[in-house]
Amino acid sequence: MNCSSLVLDPSPVATSRWGYRSRSLHFQHHRRNFVVCSLKPAAPSSLSVAESAASESVSRIGSLSQVSGVLGSQWGDEGKGKLVDILAEHFDIVARCQGGANAGHTIYNSVGKKFSLHLVPSGILNEETLCVIGNGVVVHLPGLFKEIDGLEVNGVNCKGRILVSDRAHLLFDFHQVVDGLREAELNKSFIGTTRRGIGPCYASKMNRNGIRVSDLRHMDTFPQKLHNLLSDANSRFPDFNYTQEMLREEVENYKRYAERLEPFIADTVQVMNESIALKKKILVEGGQATMLDIDFGTYPFVTSSSPSAGGICTGLGIAPRVVGDLIGVVKAYTTRVGSGPFPTEILGQGGDILRFAGQEFGTTTGRPRRCGWLDIVSLKFCCQINGFSSLNLTKLDVLSDLPEIKLGVAYKQADGTPVQSFPADLQLLEQLKVEYEVLPGWQSDISSIRNYSDLPKAARQYVERIEELVGVPIHYIGIGPGRDALIYK
Repeated sequence: MNCSSLVLDPSPVATSRWGYRSRSLHFQHHRRNFVVCSLKPAAPSSLSVAESAASESVSRIGSLSQVSGVLGSQWGDEGKGKLVDILAEHFDIVARCQGGANAGHTIYNSVGKKFSLHLVPSGILNEETLCVIGNGVVVHLPGLFKEIDGLEVNGVNCKGRILVSDRAHLLFDFHQVVDGLREAELNKSFIGTTRRGIGPCYASKMNRNGIRVSDLRHMDTFPQKLHNLLSDANSRFPDFNYTQEMLREEVENYKRYAERLEPFIADTVQVMNESIALKKKILVEGGQATMLDIDFGTYPFVTSSSPSAGGICTGLGIAPRVVGDLIGVVKAYTTRVGSGPFPTEILGQGGDILRFAGQEFGTTTGRPRRCGWLDIVSLKFCCQINGFSSLNLTKLDVLSDLPEIKLGVAYKQADGTPVQSFPADLQLLEQLKVEYEVLPGWQSDISSIRNYSDLPKAARQYVERIEELVGVPIHYIGIGPGRDALIYK
């Protein structure tokens, strides 16, 4: 085929009644160079590696549905932020639907500068993308403003680009105190939370005495609602010392926060549904992952929300029928932070090798992550629950020095009886045996490769064996932290 370069002009920009900028549905709305190919025989000067990769990326991303999502398919920390950042360039809106500041997403801008985000959606680095914090998110305002200030200082404009749902619940400093008290109370059975107050805030929400963003517009009743929350914590935890001075200080703080937050507040349910009607492209960014889901994860060692596909609709107020392609993000190995069962965990030196090669330390807490082989059983379970249309396999480069690589392909009870799916029974999880399949390593640096066919044969065998076992295609392969370190398959 003969290929030539084409420059596409951006679509006209309009302003909706919420003040955010509306753009065309199509991913071609950016002024960019695209490769256009005819069916003529290939000329001797074929596409360069960069052009070929760019062409593949445009084709792959352009085929995604109007409402797409990026969700974690292990125990979190899979590298979702990077894919969201890359895809956001081709979407009008990036939305968070659940979780809170316990979600740490590390992304890099075009010049390699690192950003660690917790509440702000990872699309913020793309200057034309609207970022929505949905009703299912719990929002710690001091943390949100700190993130916004950090972005602004580093040249990222946030004005008019972030919307916070008026239905989202507020996470207070005292929720974080309660989180620590709860963990201490559990002693050796502690959950291993980030101690960011996420669980206690969701507990307030479910107890129906939580405070929502919309309550900031009613400072006449806000003090009483906050008093009720603080009194409840005081009665539950003997070491929680609630005073009237504490209440006065918080009320004064939140008067200032309310004033600053007002330009960001929106009825995001209306925004999302009108955007869908106007054919805007929407990308949903999941926090945490399915194995931490309150229903489907390794309960009670889970988060307090639904990071699986079901959380998209409840966390944004959109109908199931509009949700299209869901991309599951999975590391080429497995990690988890905190307590709970981990069938394929590698203890000792083997785990240390993966930990330091992959720099497996939490974005939110800095805690070292537990490391192990890729667990196919749990991955198939996650694919089943979410209905992923494709997978993003991240950190394949971390395995490059290993002479052989294992895949955990089956579970068996101690007596050899097969375990058909990922079990809910934690005792069974702790006692079961994992059956491994051993594949050869490639023992070469793959971080500069951009075309799938250029990967070593053993690396391609590893990728294709995962596809075969889980029955879902791998369309994106991460081979480094940078924006460009991605192979489109």
